[in-house]
Amino acid sequence: MPENFVYCKNPHFPNRYISPEKLFNYLQTNFSDCISEAGTSYLEKPIYMMTLGKGKIRVLAWSQMHGNEANATLAMLDLLEIFKHHPSLKEELFSKITLDFIFMLNPDGSEIWNRRNALDIDMNRDFFQLSSKEFRILKTIAENGKYKYALNLHEQRTIFTTDGENPATLSFLAPSVNHEREITLVRKKAMAVISRIFEELNKEIPQHIARYSDEFYPTSTGDNFTKMGIPTILFEGGHFPEDYMRQVTRKYYAHALYEGLKAMGELNGASENWEKYFEIPENKDTHYDIIYRNVKMNTDFECILDIAVQYREEILNGDDEITFTPVVAEVGDIGNKKGWKEIDCTGKKFVSERRFPKLEAEVDFTIE
Repeated sequence: MPENFVYCKNPHFPNRYISPEKLFNYLQTNFSDCISEAGTSYLEKPIYMMTLGKGKIRVLAWSQMHGNEANATLAMLDLLEIFKHHPSLKEELFSKITLDFIFMLNPDGSEIWNRRNALDIDMNRDFFQLSSKEFRILKTIAENGKYKYALNLHEQRTIFTTDGENPATLSFLAPSVNHEREITLVRKKAMAVISRIFEELNKEIPQHIARYSDEFYPTSTGDNFTKMGIPTILFEGGHFPEDYMRQVTRKYYAHALYEGLKAMGELNGASENWEKYFEIPENKDTHYDIIYRNVKMNTDFECILDIAVQYREEILNGDDEITFTPVVAEVGDIGNKKGWKEIDCTGKKFVSERRFPKLEAEVDFTIE
């Protein structure tokens, strides 16, 4: 009987933030026999691709296309740790598939915890313009690798839930190929893989798995790889209650990545049970990080309102973990949204050098 999946966290990478230099040194030291330099970034940082397995089913995956989305890199590093302790899982998986995994496609953005690259280009919208040096590397590999599947690995904001109550800890998507969102055979193949992942992960985190919107984005990576004929699965790691460092999310992301690869090896391009994809609830935009309710303003007229706050993530010079800075996201009647933390300020006043909270400004007020 095949061994069951057992999660192991990679002890070399305890934090959410990953220094590119630390990652590169780790890969060179421990996996020199299966990594190659796929190219370099605009700032001449190496971009490494790891090749695992000798199976006939070729799979391409990439992490940190957006530099401030590290969970996929951490999930893959955790998988390597799991395979070290449970080699039979690795042997079974990679007897069927060959995985080319591009670590940290955007090392320049990753170093400063920035979504975009050093030229401020969102490479997930650079399919045709090819303005980013890094995306050209990915596209060339995808066009020449004869891949049967692709994994487009990302993270999503804390705003999303599955049902208005439970955070969408993981979301998946089989991207559209046109504005009509036509369900093609290629999409069905991706949906079949996602259905397998959902079947397994929903046992562990019920009501925490969602389906990302399949709105068509004409310049995006996943949509166009799908149009090329490669079934492409979008992963989005999201929020888990009181887990802003996403350590819990990381665990389930690693398991989902394993189940996805396993499903590809078993399905081998089949679209079996693809319809179950539509049983997954769609992401809902329902939450802010914090909402201050019923705050009385210091105005010359009666003014009571809500203030919504979102955390801005940033890496400060010399730190090895990200910092969360609260920023005003919305002001007014926010009764249609909820907060992961809600503070009832009835009978209390807004106290600040400002007379009114300023949108997109750092929180500089107290409630007294």
